[in-house]
Parts: sequence; C-alpha cells; structure tokens
Amino acid sequence: MPDLPTPQNAAEAALLSECWDAVLSYADLCTSGSASATRLATEAFTHGIDELRAATAASKSTGTGRRALRLPRIPLLLASVRTVAAAWETSGLGHRLDPDLRLWLHSDKAARYVGPPLHRPLALRGLRDMQEPDAVLLWLAEVESLPMSAVARRLGLDPAAASSELAQVRALFRDRCHRNHLDTPMDAHCRSYARLLDAVTRSPSAETPEDLSRHMARCVECAEAAACLRLHGGGLPAALSSGVIGWGGLAYLERRRRAAEAGMSGGRTDAAVDTGLNEGKPVRPRIGRTGILVTAVLVSALALTVSLMPFGGSKGDDANAAQGESTDGRSVADPGPTFPSGSKTKSGSGTGTGTAGSPAVADSTSRPAGNSDQEAQGESSSPAGKQGGAKGSTKSAAPDCRVKYEIVSEWPDGFQATVTVTSTKALATWSLGWTFKDGQRVGQMWDGTFTQDDSHVTATAADYNKTVAANGTFTFGFLGSWTGSNSAARNFTLNKASCQAAG
Repeated sequence: MPDLPTPQNAAEAALLSECWDAVLSYADLCTSGSASATRLATEAFTHGIDELRAATAASKSTGTGRRALRLPRIPLLLASVRTVAAAWETSGLGHRLDPDLRLWLHSDKAARYVGPPLHRPLALRGLRDMQEPDAVLLWLAEVESLPMSAVARRLGLDPAAASSELAQVRALFRDRCHRNHLDTPMDAHCRSYARLLDAVTRSPSAETPEDLSRHMARCVECAEAAACLRLHGGGLPAALSSGVIGWGGLAYLERRRRAAEAGMSGGRTDAAVDTGLNEGKPVRPRIGRTGILVTAVLVSALALTVSLMPFGGSKGDDANAAQGESTDGRSVADPGPTFPSGSKTKSGSGTGTGTAGSPAVADSTSRPAGNSDQEAQGESSSPAGKQGGAKGSTKSAAPDCRVKYEIVSEWPDGFQATVTVTSTKALATWSLGWTFKDGQRVGQMWDGTFTQDDSHVTATAADYNKTVAANGTFTFGFLGSWTGSNSAARNFTLNKASCQAAG
C-alpha cells in the first residue's frame, strides 16, 4: 500500500491533519472493505496533494500573486477519491469498489464531471468560481456540518460575525450559480423558465407555478438549478454535496453530520492557530512531521471506527441515507414554495434586465427586435375604461390580432401574468404595447424583453420567437408589482396597430 505523502510545509501538515478523516470517510463509502478504503484514501490524498502543489507552483510562476479559482481543499480531495476510483475501475481494480459506484462510473452522470465545463454540475461550477476563503467557509458550515464557533476558530474569523458572513457567502454562491445557469447551453423550453426559476427560489414563501413544477420533474438540469438557487428550506447542504461529490454525496453528508454531532469531525476544531485553510497567514504545526504521520494513521483508524460503530455498519445506515437522494445523485427542488411579500422586483424603465443585478433570462444574447421605443399612450382608439380598443371602437375593420391577458397568480404586492397573442397576419417580428391603469410595474419577463415608460409597457420578441405565421400565436410571461389595485392591462397594440383584448 502506498504511503501518505510527506508534508513539504506547515500548510500541508495541517491539511493532512484536517482533511484525512473526511477523505477516508468518503473512501469507505466508495469501497467494499476497510483495507480498500484506506488504500483508496491514501492514493486520493496523494493525487490531491500533487494537484495542489502543481496549482501553487503555477500561481507563483505567473507572478501575479493571485490564485486560480479552484475547489477548496476538502472537496478537491473528495473529487480526487472519485478520480482514483475511476482509475481503479479502468485498470482492473473495480472489484474493490462499491457495486453501485461501479455502475455510476459508467453512466452519463459520471461523465458530466469530466465533460465540457459548461455541462458540469451547477454546484461544482458555482463553488469553484468563488474565492477560496469564501468557498471553504461555505463547505465547512454546510457540508462538514461544523458548528459556527468551530468554523470561526478554524478560519480565524470573529465568532460574533461568522454567521452574518456565512449568510453573505450563501448569497454569493447563489449569484455564481445563477450566472452559471444562464451560461449553460439549454434548449428554448428550459431557457423560457430560467427567470421564473430565479424568481420563485428567492423567497421561502414563493409558490412554484404548476407548469414550472412539471418541467422540473422532467428536467434534471433545471431541478439541479432550483436546488442550488433556493437558499432557504435547508436544501443547500444536499445541493452542494450531491453536485460537488457526485455519487454518494448525500450519504457522505449524513456521515459528516453524525460525526460532527459525535464531536469527531474536522480534525482540530479547537485549535487556536490557523490550520492551513486560512490562506496567507503563517501556520505552525503542533507536532513534527513524523508525529503528523503517526497522528494521521491514528486519526484514520479512529474516524473509520466512529463512522462504523454508531450506525450499525459502514454501509447499512449510509445506504439508507443514500436512498433519499435522487437517482442522478443530485437533490431535487422543493416543489412547494409560495410567493413572498418581499419578492418585489425592481422595474427598470427603459431596460430589459428586469430585476436589478440579474441578467435577462430570455436568450441572453438576444436584443429587442423592431422598434421597441416610445409608443403613444393614447394610441388606441378605444374609449377610456375599455380594454383592448375593440369595444366601442370607431373603426369599421376588425383588428388583426387578439390578446389574452391572464393573471396566473397574485400575492400582496406582486403578481405573475401570461400574455397570449393571436395574429391574423404573418409577422417577421413583433412588439406588443399596453398600458396599466393602476401603476403596476413589470419586474421580470421571459420569452421577450421589455421597456416601461410610466404606465406604458412595450414587450419585444426574443431572437428565437420573433417570427409568427398567419393565424399563429405567441406567448410570453412576466412578474410584476402592484399597490392598491391590480386591474387587467388595456389598450393593446401589436406593432403599433390596435389589438383586441379577449373577453
């Protein structure tokens, strides 16, 4: 059996002390016996240390003093377990691995971790895009299940401010995942739900529309995105462990939670000095290198014993824990949120960005087609108080289009609406205008972009839905805010021609 790598400096010595039990715990999940678990953990630790040394050397050679974005150390070493396990399977040592892991290694789910970067799991990409101190804080608190007092000591944080800093880091992780989700290649159907998915995962009281729930039940990527974007409800640890680790992520999460409750997780959580996870500060090991290696062996035996003894075997309870994860190893979005009174979105007059700071969800490369600037508010010939301009219109010819404006759901200060338009004429592009009677504001729109000038709104086609056949229809939706009253929109125009509102 190969030996553990000899630490080259104090940071590596601390890394061995802090991370070995986590690596061994996951290696035990991945193998069929304790001897194989120790060998897999040792090889994975060696692989991970070599990767960290290479990254450090590359960073120094650039002379910029900035580290390349990468996974924090514990998840990086857990990923090394997955990498070495795949190498075992290829080289004829697969009989030492858990049979379910062997099946997973030959599936498309495993291929995602080594495939094109934009198709890798969203949690993995989001965590890697964070600065290392932030990513370490998030991982230790959410996945390793360490108490905040222990996390603060380990990272050199002010204990009084650690919880608020964790909340900020959670929001930062959500932001990274949201950006990565919009950057992910997806079909038009998934993209049409992207902004709605962002909106309904922002608040614990947000209600998921029925059509979005049905879509997430069929689409693994969108369900994965919902799990990463929803910070409330306690699903973030599962989203992180499943997305970053892959196979056995939920079982590993349960092991770490139990180990933390037993006070045996995370190495020297009571250390008064930095442990090597807090970058940029001098670290002094408590014992020499020989002592570190001896300690590592003792810690490995102790951690393995703790993981086995309280739970009736290394596999039984963990298998039960794994039963709670989805078949692809990723957590699925909670289907039951309700819309918030605090989910009010900012309307941007003259912009198509919707919520401030969030990219537009309709195809991110699309630009409004046609003329989407000012439309005269009194353009329709319908009298005041009539919808659509058809009732009471003085024109003898029937309008060339009909509009169905439907409020799908409404809450104390916001609403979701869907607009369906039928045009008797073929359209090369479209621009639909309307006015709000009660001062409503559009916040976010999908399948189109928008501008709003006071009470007048103009919705413009996205690149992928601009053409409409004769007697064809197009649909888009939006989230809006209101106060006092929320009557239906009126005075619809299609490409500046009057459009009749459906009754």
